[in-house]
Amino acid sequence: MLVNSPFFPLIVGGIVLLVFLYFFPVSLWITALFSGVRVSLLQLAFMRVRKVPPSLIVNSMITSTKAGLALTANDLETHYLAGGNVPSVIKALISADKANIPLTFKQATAIDLAGRDVFAAVTTSVNPKVINTPNVAAVAQDGIQLIAKARVTVRANIAQLVGGAGEETILARVGEGIVTSIGSSRSHKEVLENPDKISKLVLSKGLDAGTAFEILSIDIADIDIGENIGAKLQIDQATADLKVAEAKAEERRAMAVAVEQENRAKTQEAKARVVEAEAEIPKAMAEAFRNGNLGIMDYYKMRNIQSDTDMRDSIANPGAQSGSSKSGRDETRLS
Repeated sequence: MLVNSPFFPLIVGGIVLLVFLYFFPVSLWITALFSGVRVSLLQLAFMRVRKVPPSLIVNSMITSTKAGLALTANDLETHYLAGGNVPSVIKALISADKANIPLTFKQATAIDLAGRDVFAAVTTSVNPKVINTPNVAAVAQDGIQLIAKARVTVRANIAQLVGGAGEETILARVGEGIVTSIGSSRSHKEVLENPDKISKLVLSKGLDAGTAFEILSIDIADIDIGENIGAKLQIDQATADLKVAEAKAEERRAMAVAVEQENRAKTQEAKARVVEAEAEIPKAMAEAFRNGNLGIMDYYKMRNIQSDTDMRDSIANPGAQSGSSKSGRDETRLS
C-alpha cells in the first residue's frame, strides 16, 4: 500500500511544501524585499486567502516605489477588490507625476472605478486630441444656408472626469454655438469673410463647463454654401397663399352660383304664379257675362285695346308673340 511505501513521507512532504509555497510565496517576498518594498509573508498569505493575486500587488508596488510614489499594499489590494484596474492606475499616477499633473491616488481610483480609462485621460491631458464635428447646417439672416465643419482641440480635465459630460456633449454644444453664430450674422458673406468670428463667439460661451474636457481651441475647417432657404420659404409661402386665395375664390363662385340658381327658381315661381293668375281672367269674364256685369260693347272695347297693345308690341318686338293676344285668343275660345 501507498502508506507503507518508503516514498510516502516524501510525497506528503512535497505536497505540504507546495501548499506552503502557494500560500507563502517566498520568492515573491524576496523580490519585494530586494526592491525596497515592505510586505510580509503573512500579508501575502492573506492575499491568497482573499483571492487577490500577490504578484499583481507586489509588482505594482515595486513599480510605484521605483517611480517615487508612496503607496501601500492595502491601498492596492482594496482597489483590486473593488473591481479596479491596478496596473492602469499605477501607470496613470506615474505619467501624471512625470508631467507635473496634480493627480492623487484617490482621484485615480475614483476615475478608474467610474469606468473611465484613467491612463488614457492622463495621456489626453499631456497630448490634447482633436475632435471633428459633423457638418453643421445653419441659415444666415439673408436666408442663405451655410454648412460648417469644425475641429475642436480638447484635453482632459482631471478634476471633472468623475461626473463630467463626454465628447457627445462637447460636439452638441459646439454645433449649437455654430448655429447661433451664423444665425446672428446679417449676411452669409460676413461669415465667409470672417470664419474666425464663429470660433471667437463659440469659445466665449464657455462650452466646456461641466464636461470632462477643457476646450483649447475651435477651428473652422470648412464652410460651404447650401441652399437659398429664404427664397424657398418665400416660394412655399406664396404657393400656400395662392392656394388659399384660389380656395376662397372658388367658395365665392360657388356661393354666387347658388344664389343665381336660387334667384332663377324664384323667377320661375313668380312666372308660374302670373300664369296661374292669367288663367283665372277668362273664367272671371265668363262669369261677368253670365251675371250681366259685362256687356258686349265693353268686351269689344277691351278687345280693341288689346289689339292696339299687340300691334305696338309687334312693332317694338318683331317676331315676338304678345301675351295680350294670347290671352285674347284664350278669351275667344272661352266665350
